[in-house]
Amino acid sequence: MSEHNTISVEVAYALPHKQAIVEVQVAVGTTALEAARQSGIADKFDGIDLDNAKLGIFSKLVSPGQVLREGDRVEIYRPLIADPKEVRKARAARAKERWAQNKAG
Repeated sequence: MSEHNTISVEVAYALPHKQAIVEVQVAVGTTALEAARQSGIADKFDGIDLDNAKLGIFSKLVSPGQVLREGDRVEIYRPLIADPKEVRKARAARAKERWAQNKAG
């Protein structure tokens, strides 16, 4: 690839105990998914499923087919362990219960 036909992007993935950012030179027109594959980052971590992973560019969710621009950072997101809405509901229910107990006691 000649210099004029390539762009520099980063691909990032993080676990609580291990993170990696890989700089990759890719062809102009490369998609987020293609850059993630070309980076080899999936070889550094067990369990990355690039075909089903959610991808973002600088914290904004994008489609795997999003064409990249010079300097973009493709982020590979881990699946959620718990649904945030359900967690908030449970927290609110516990707070309401504590409030009722304190008022009664």
